[in-house]
Amino acid sequence: MIDPDLSLNAALQQGPRPLPLFVAMLRSETAASPERRAAALRGLARYQAAPRSPRPAAMPEVARSGRASLRDYGGSGRPVVVVPSLINPPFVLDLAPGRSLLRWLAAQGHRTLLVDWGEPGSGDRDEDVTRHVERRLLPMLATLAEPPVLVGYCLGGTIALAAAHGGARPVAGVALIAAPWRFCGFDAVARADIAALWAAAEPACTALGLVPMEVLQSGFWRLDPARTIAKFEALAEADDATLANFVALEDWANAGAPLTLAAGRQLFERFIAADDPGNRRWTVTGRPVDPAALPCPIIDFVSDRDRIVPAASSVGLGEHREVAAGHVGMVVGTRARALLWEPLAGWIQNLAAPR
Repeated sequence: MIDPDLSLNAALQQGPRPLPLFVAMLRSETAASPERRAAALRGLARYQAAPRSPRPAAMPEVARSGRASLRDYGGSGRPVVVVPSLINPPFVLDLAPGRSLLRWLAAQGHRTLLVDWGEPGSGDRDEDVTRHVERRLLPMLATLAEPPVLVGYCLGGTIALAAAHGGARPVAGVALIAAPWRFCGFDAVARADIAALWAAAEPACTALGLVPMEVLQSGFWRLDPARTIAKFEALAEADDATLANFVALEDWANAGAPLTLAAGRQLFERFIAADDPGNRRWTVTGRPVDPAALPCPIIDFVSDRDRIVPAASSVGLGEHREVAAGHVGMVVGTRARALLWEPLAGWIQNLAAPR
């Protein structure tokens, strides 16, 4: 028989971040069921004890702007620049053998480049999302020999639209993957919860000059605490292959550099609360960003079951593709190749064809 209190105390030594919040959710979600708590603890123990393979070496740099770099995954032809979110590390796009959108795109012959945002330092305190576009992304895009296709995932899609608007020359096209733009499309309860989270965390973040990943993860967990605990329950009896996939994805979800204070403040206050992008109040390179004015093609891959970026928050422009998978599953799930990778590659290929 597992002693729940003893097991929870042991779990405090390692595990999902922030672990105290996870433990509190575990107690709450399984309060009426010792059996469920025991199963979730067995799943947690399997996750903690599972072997990890080292991440592959970083791909070569082809451009750098401060702490950000552009990494070359190979391929040829028109550059396809993949822009990840500022939240969590970019390796979800290169998660594991057979689960790498980046390596698959390169294998199809596309010149695939990844934006690596790097880790913020003490001098980056004032670098908000806008400055990530202006100071980091646009200078790297300017080094490319021809206009790229921008592929943005999650907040990286929001950033990609701004970069397409703000650059000195046009881009060939913008592909959005689960990307928010109209933040008023988030559920009102979720926005209120996120506002409360930021109000509680902001003083400590101001003192640190950074927004730790744990603050952002707390917000994600609050969207669906029952599911967060249920996936560890299911892991208790999962086979080894499922465990390996779970570990790769969960380690990614619990990793990542902090946000700069300015980026966190802009995200929480000006994007989520005030919806500056959706109201055309977000200014990049001196002009309000208006995706409707972009002269390039846009394709928007929108999940039909996204708990993190709801479909109602998408930009609502260009070609719309609904994807029958979740926010992360559409990129790395077992059906990701058919649902997202192949349609994306086909769209990119059509851009390269004579028109």
